[in-house]
Amino acid sequence: MSINTYGHLFRVTTWGESHGPALGATVDGCPPGIPLDAAQLQQWLDRRKPGQNRYTTQRREADEVEILSGVFEGVTTGTPIQLMIRNTDQRSKDYGEIAETFRPGHADITYWQKYGIRDYRGGGRSSARETAARVAAGGVARAALAALVPGLSLRAYMVQIGPHRIDRDRFDWDEVERNPFWTPDAQAAEVWAGYLDDLRKSGNSAGAAVELCLSGVPVGLGAPVYGKLDTDLAAAMMSINAVKGVEIGEGMNAAALTGEDNADEISMGPDGPVYGSNRSGGILGGISTGQDIVVRFAVKPTSSILKPRATITKGGAPTEIITKGRHDPCVGIRAVPVAEAMAAAVILDHLLLDRGQTGGVRGRIG
Repeated sequence: MSINTYGHLFRVTTWGESHGPALGATVDGCPPGIPLDAAQLQQWLDRRKPGQNRYTTQRREADEVEILSGVFEGVTTGTPIQLMIRNTDQRSKDYGEIAETFRPGHADITYWQKYGIRDYRGGGRSSARETAARVAAGGVARAALAALVPGLSLRAYMVQIGPHRIDRDRFDWDEVERNPFWTPDAQAAEVWAGYLDDLRKSGNSAGAAVELCLSGVPVGLGAPVYGKLDTDLAAAMMSINAVKGVEIGEGMNAAALTGEDNADEISMGPDGPVYGSNRSGGILGGISTGQDIVVRFAVKPTSSILKPRATITKGGAPTEIITKGRHDPCVGIRAVPVAEAMAAAVILDHLLLDRGQTGGVRGRIG
């Protein structure tokens, strides 16, 4: 199985399986001299780890990250950083019944068809457990960005679970950290709680939508034609388990607009160009404008459910399947810190690419 690496100059290779002894990431290309220790990475892993409330899988993992290389006397050395997270609460017996059967909506069948072998214990590499390694690696990117672009912030939040969307008139950044859904709408959180309780008790699951806002991104990151910033951000989000659609800015809604409505009018401000709106989502021609970068993505419902679904065995025989074990009733909830981690890696990668190509030189306006 190849292609377990993403990034150009800031490169991350994740490794390990859901029910193996450990998983982790090898981070290559991090600049030297960046202050870094395990505690800085742990704060992000603590936001993603399972078992923190009844709306996520009850698998209990400490998700404690170990830094094995690439850091000396509290700073990065510029050499590969090896990160490891030990698995401590596997229950492989929960998956014995699906060893010969494919879960509808899951990668079980395509992994088998492609490789002729699959790790049925929790899905192996297709499990959302793999994203713990991404969050650890994203913590390295966040540390580098904090040193190189101090004013930059990356914040993700949920905007929809099932058919229930937030009311943007009630948007409150402070609310995001107060509820288990990472949503800026307190009333939506109450609705979602009841909705997921009912689904969880019935053995079902729900999809979700997550939005990501990147503020303070420098102008000029990204390059035409195949090095677009939005191309890499979209690819990063789509690579997250269970993601089925990605939008930048106005996204699919742009198809319903006229050119007049869609154009973000430009005027000259005291510090440079000012935009009257942000339908572009902070990216034009694949290059950042300096506005907030806004990304949204849709996460499908968890495939492992207690509802019987028709399927086939590896021998081709028809059967029904009910997936036992511990699963997220809405896997989109834990995608929030994963989205932030992936965005951090992409932004740092493009910052380093821009430094290599232009040295930070910019065209003068005014």
